[in-house]
Amino acid sequence: MSVMLILLGASLTVSLIFVFAFIWSVKDGQYDDDYSPAHQIFFDDTNTTNP
Repeated sequence: MSVMLILLGASLTVSLIFVFAFIWSVKDGQYDDDYSPAHQIFFDDTNTTNP
């Protein structure tokens, strides 16, 4: 039974770490622009001319 309490405490600790990391990343602006990076692959940054 003591093993279950240790595992429960460890899982709660790990889950709280992930929740705080998610909140921190949202406040830091990690998910602000989720549209343009997916479409930047279609556009070429350099201007090339054909001779």
